[in-house]
Amino acid sequence: MRRRDIVAAGLMAMAAPSLARRSALAQSKYPERPIRLIIPFPPGGVYDAVGRPLADRMKPLLGTVVVENIGGAGGALGAAAVARAQPDGYTLLLGGGGALVLTPIASSRPPFDPIRDFEPIALLVTTGLAIVVNPSLPVRTLSELVDYARSNPGKLSYGSAGVGSMNQLTGELFKSLTGSADLVHVPYKGGGPAITDLISGQIPIATPNVTAQIIELHRAGKLRILAVTAPERLAAAPDIPTAIEQGLPRMISQNFIGLFAPARTPPAIIALIAQAAQAVMADEAFRRSLVASGFEPEPASTPDKTRRLVEDEIVRWTPVIQGLGFKLD
Repeated sequence: MRRRDIVAAGLMAMAAPSLARRSALAQSKYPERPIRLIIPFPPGGVYDAVGRPLADRMKPLLGTVVVENIGGAGGALGAAAVARAQPDGYTLLLGGGGALVLTPIASSRPPFDPIRDFEPIALLVTTGLAIVVNPSLPVRTLSELVDYARSNPGKLSYGSAGVGSMNQLTGELFKSLTGSADLVHVPYKGGGPAITDLISGQIPIATPNVTAQIIELHRAGKLRILAVTAPERLAAAPDIPTAIEQGLPRMISQNFIGLFAPARTPPAIIALIAQAAQAVMADEAFRRSLVASGFEPEPASTPDKTRRLVEDEIVRWTPVIQGLGFKLD
């Protein structure tokens, strides 16, 4: 028996809730071919920072996991591709708040239902976002940024990971809370391209997820993080204040990243993948690397907990998005 089959059998015995499910899964010999992990953004962004090392660490447990980036529409294009895929466990989504929370709330015709069209597998991490500027902008705090924007009406813009992303919602929330309505949104196909243009001075402001790269660029003086939008300072960057500390108590914006499969994927396969994800997230060295990158790992997640998180986030963000009048179409 191959090592992968031995590991899969062990995980299945721990995770599958019934003998019948375990027997059915054993007969199917899942997985027999590579698994596709869809990252719904271009390479180089926050999802890659989680998804690619996760895929590498899942290979001893599930065999080859091939990462495929399908960017666009704030993650909705990649998520829609997974929603339409065969529910056989061979196509998975690295999903987050933009596609699974923001899109269904702010779209008049959402391309999918985040609860009905996906099977949750595991919540992996949560992450704060940040208000970041090019160092040439003469501001070092959020209040200074607001004052500068008011003194230079119509001259500032901010870049995000795309229309419908949590990054855009963060920018729009900041505009609403500070009365900076004339900040122009510049959508990109992912966080990586937005940061590239921020560093080169093509845009003066961005609202990225906090990653090790963003923190390193901040410390190298290539960009300047004015505030993080998490409820508390990040363990990876305790010197950077929150927006709450700078007088914006409602400026809280966090993203989550987790594993999802198409609806009607067999429960035994979901259980097997969930157990593999738990095994990866239980590795202390991996968790330390995630914390150093600005993430908050979730090592004890389950499919049920992941489903409840998505439902709770939809409830939490719906009045905020409606109050902003934020629409994607």
